[in-house]
Amino acid sequence: MKLKIGYQELIARAMAEIETVPLAQAEKLLADPNTVFIDIRDVRELEREGMIPNAFHAPRGMLEFWVDPDSPYYKPIFTDGKRYVLYCASAWRSALATHALQNMGLAGVCHLEGGFSAWKKAELPIQEKSSEKSTKPQS
Repeated sequence: MKLKIGYQELIARAMAEIETVPLAQAEKLLADPNTVFIDIRDVRELEREGMIPNAFHAPRGMLEFWVDPDSPYYKPIFTDGKRYVLYCASAWRSALATHALQNMGLAGVCHLEGGFSAWKKAELPIQEKSSEKSTKPQS
């Protein structure tokens, strides 16, 4: 089966329209109270690998629902006017997610160059996943 557009082209199109934050700049943003790192990986990835300190976990499958104030799953963290740095393991999902949120009209959204894999390889700070239940969708 030949798809009209494959995943590589989807990612390339997204990357052409979104902001990618280099690792060195992202590390400096850790101390910025106006920046929130958003981890969109699956919870099992967080438990296995850890996460960027103080990142907010927003699973990729729920992200658009959590961002939209009209959604029953809305999370207020997405309307506080901060800068949002999305990341996944290798920057593919985060590129597509950043593009989707940008298209929805969320201001200040960008993604991390190379994803969590690059962050970890650069030996930047990592914390274990918190056991908080705060990232569960509210019904």
